[in-house]
Amino acid sequence: MAAEQINAEGGLLGRQIEVIGEDSNLEGGGSDPVIFNTAITKLLTVHKVDFIIGMAADQGFTIQENIAQHKKIFFDIDTTQDTYTQRVLDDYDHYKYYFRVTFNATSVFQGIIDGLLHFKELTGLTKIGYLAEDLGWNKDVIEALDVVLPKLGFDLVYKGKFPPFTTIDFSSYFAAAEAAGVEVLMPLIAAGNGIAFMKEFHDRQSPMIISGGSSGASTPEGWIITDGKCEYISVVSSAVDAAYPLTSKTLPFREAYLERWNEIASGTAACGYNILRFILTDAIMRAGTLEVNAVIDALETTSVETTNAKNFVFTESHDPMMGENPNDPEADYPMVMVFQWQNGLMVPIYPKKIMEEAGASYMFPDWPGPWDNIS
Repeated sequence: MAAEQINAEGGLLGRQIEVIGEDSNLEGGGSDPVIFNTAITKLLTVHKVDFIIGMAADQGFTIQENIAQHKKIFFDIDTTQDTYTQRVLDDYDHYKYYFRVTFNATSVFQGIIDGLLHFKELTGLTKIGYLAEDLGWNKDVIEALDVVLPKLGFDLVYKGKFPPFTTIDFSSYFAAAEAAGVEVLMPLIAAGNGIAFMKEFHDRQSPMIISGGSSGASTPEGWIITDGKCEYISVVSSAVDAAYPLTSKTLPFREAYLERWNEIASGTAACGYNILRFILTDAIMRAGTLEVNAVIDALETTSVETTNAKNFVFTESHDPMMGENPNDPEADYPMVMVFQWQNGLMVPIYPKKIMEEAGASYMFPDWPGPWDNIS
């Protein structure tokens, strides 16, 4: 869609954009290095693409070596590992071709902590637990939570992990969390099982509140596929998913995508669109060439509005600058956003600034729980 829109405007530097795809099989639940390497090698050597947009997942090191060898820019739209962009700082000349447009683990962690502090301010509840799928993406987050939460006045009373890519009965996990006295349970679920998790929470009317990342709850379809059982659950999501007008680009993209494919764009789809429609196009136009080093220089001075940021800027590590913009309150950088399901709608409850702008309030479950003791 981004390519069609740009081409309709005359293309880039007088050239029409062509989108070519190769499948790395991430949707199949795998991260086979052979499949990854084959896919990116075909893009680089057979199709001879100029730029690559994709998910590095656990194969970032392989991708970085490939793009360094061929001197092609890769935009990562859904990987959190800090080690990938740390390499840009450690050996810039070799790894400067790698850019990430989504949150890294440090940003996710900081968003979680800031969100929990905001949550504590809203509710006064401090007994925390987490339930995480046992995958590499959240390993650093979990280790940091174990250290930091007690220092911030939280009582970390439950630490749960479960195997990914398998069907899970969450009843025993909820029973253990309830027995530990959890008041706020944080799910860290991306690879699946989020639907079963939410249904179990609702059906047992578990006496705790849920706030975190749960696959299935972060999209508008969550209300339908859970039969409304995601009510009261707070989840990290995007302005596009929640139909919140964060920037002037958010709703036009959402509506155009919905009209074209009759579904809401995923977060990764929005990231891919942002790269081609705004970030890369802006850099190429300012560079006036497709020469890779000139485009890298232009990308490093990016300052554009996207669907998820009033001002998208890269850091020295080629990560996105995050959070409120201290120099211009009207041009904030991308933020970790948390929405609560309320009566079938995703309502922003974090950051506090956006919650206040939306005139939103937090809703407790309508069954007994520790919130009954909040004055």
